[in-house]
Amino acid sequence: MTYETSEPAPSAGTGGPTWNGHRPRWNKVPEVTAYFWVIKVLCTTVGETAADLLAGKAGLGLTGVSVLMSALLAAVLVAQFRTRSYRAGVYWLAVALISVVGTLISDNLTDNMGVPLETSTTVFAVLLAAVFAVWYGRERTLSIHHIDTVGREAFYWLAVLFTFALGTAAGDLVSERLDLGYWLAAVLFALAIAAIAVARFALAVNAVLSFWTAYILTRPLGASIGDYLSQPSADGGLGLGTVVTSVLFLAVILGLVIHLSVTRKDTRLSERADRS
Repeated sequence: MTYETSEPAPSAGTGGPTWNGHRPRWNKVPEVTAYFWVIKVLCTTVGETAADLLAGKAGLGLTGVSVLMSALLAAVLVAQFRTRSYRAGVYWLAVALISVVGTLISDNLTDNMGVPLETSTTVFAVLLAAVFAVWYGRERTLSIHHIDTVGREAFYWLAVLFTFALGTAAGDLVSERLDLGYWLAAVLFALAIAAIAVARFALAVNAVLSFWTAYILTRPLGASIGDYLSQPSADGGLGLGTVVTSVLFLAVILGLVIHLSVTRKDTRLSERADRS
C-alpha cells in the first residue's frame, strides 16, 4: 500500500509527523534477503574496526571521533529522511555510520566514564525496549515491512542505534566474562543467530521478535570477526590491522550496494514496477 503524496495532518496513530507536508510512498528499508544480512554483518565489522582506526591511528581519540562520526551520521540521516523511497547507497551508508556511532557510545561509557558493561548493557536493553514499546503503542506494528511514514522511520533508526550500542556492550560483556577469544566468540554468536533462524522457520516463532533479536546479535558477530582479522596474532587475531580490514570490508560493501542499486534485488516487486 502506498500513501498519498499530500494529505491533511494525520490523526493519532496514523504514522506521525510529515516531512515538508509529504509522506514517503514506499517502504524506506530493503527487503530482508541474504544480501541484507551479509551487508549488515559487514557494516558491523566496519563499525568496530573503523572506530578503532579513527580513535587510534588517526589520533582523534574517542571524543573527537565521536563528534565527527555523529555529525556525519546526522547529515546522512537527513538525506535518508528526504528520500521518498529506499535507496541502497544512502540507506547502507547510514547503517555503516550508525554502526560506528553505536560502537563509540558504548566505548565512551566504558572507557571514558568507567561505566561497567553490566550497567551499560542493562541500560541499552531498557532504552531499546522503551523505543519498541512507544513505537508499537503509536503504530501498532514493529515490522520493517512498513517503514513508510516519517514517524515509523524515526522509530526505526532510533531502534537501530540502540541495537548497535546494546550489541557492542553485550558482546564485550560476553567476551570478557567467558574469555573466549575472537574466533570462538564469533562462532558462538553465529550459532545463536542460527538457533533464532531455526526457531523462526521450524517452530514459527514470531517474525518481528526473531528479526530484531538476530539484528542485535549481528553486532557482536561482526565485531568478533573484525577483531579476529585486525588484531595482532599475539592477541589471538590474524594481524591484518584495522586499515586493511576496514578497506577490505568497505570495498565488499560498496560492491554489493552498487549491485543492489542496479538490480534492485532487495526491493519489492511491486515497488520496482511502480518506479520503472
